Amino acid sequence: MCNSHARPNVSAERTAAPDSCPDLSIVIPCFNEARRLGPTLERIGAYRFGMSLEVVVVDDGSRDETADVARQAGCRVIRRPNNQGKGAAVRAGIMAARGRWILMTDADLSTPIEEFAHLKAALDRSGAFIAIGSRAVRGARVERSQPLYRVLMGKIYNLMLQAILLPGIWDTQCGFKLFERSAAREVFGRTELPGFGFDAESLYIARRLGYRIVEVPVRWRNDPDTKVSAWRDSLRMFLELWRIRHLHRALRPLPPSPRDLP
Repeated sequence: MCNSHARPNVSAERTAAPDSCPDLSIVIPCFNEARRLGPTLERIGAYRFGMSLEVVVVDDGSRDETADVARQAGCRVIRRPNNQGKGAAVRAGIMAARGRWILMTDADLSTPIEEFAHLKAALDRSGAFIAIGSRAVRGARVERSQPLYRVLMGKIYNLMLQAILLPGIWDTQCGFKLFERSAAREVFGRTELPGFGFDAESLYIARRLGYRIVEVPVRWRNDPDTKVSAWRDSLRMFLELWRIRHLHRALRPLPPSPRDLP
């Protein structure tokens, strides 16, 4: 059995019993993020979630002090000896997370942590298992946009993604997503792509398994220090759309299950 008595702050993980299950796990994939991670963890620690939590930082082969910054803030740290990609890091964090709810966010906190309340409210209202932050639906606020060429590439990518994989989903790439734990494990236990294509892959798997995905408008601010290469990574993501469809098209919906955990 799990108990959830950890305090709602970044250092809660240190005081939780080894077999405890917090209400919320926040998974942050990191590669050389020592500079940006500290302020992000401070902001997470200052936010009142109203539930117990753990913060899981996945250090994906960093060569800087990312892991030290995370440990000093009281986070649970998963260290990977080599850089394998954001998709691989997120998968490792989600499969290790213990919370009933699992929030995936980026080290730069481009989507403010306060937007968690909107994703959680959307799941509570709908009864769905997955909510994704979106910059492309009505009500979203892009406070600082990407350069025009990145915006155009993103729009082209989304049009192709809708045609090939996910009609009706307008923004797969916002790095702010909330999963119920059983759904997260069903989905990420099947993902294979180690790089930035994992967002599209995970949502395609979720839809094939029968999970309803709620797209929630959020605030978002572009960080000019993004690690996504506009050309190399974008080309790979375009090509991976067909691979995703081939890898997972045989999946069939899971039997309906209530929101209950052991």
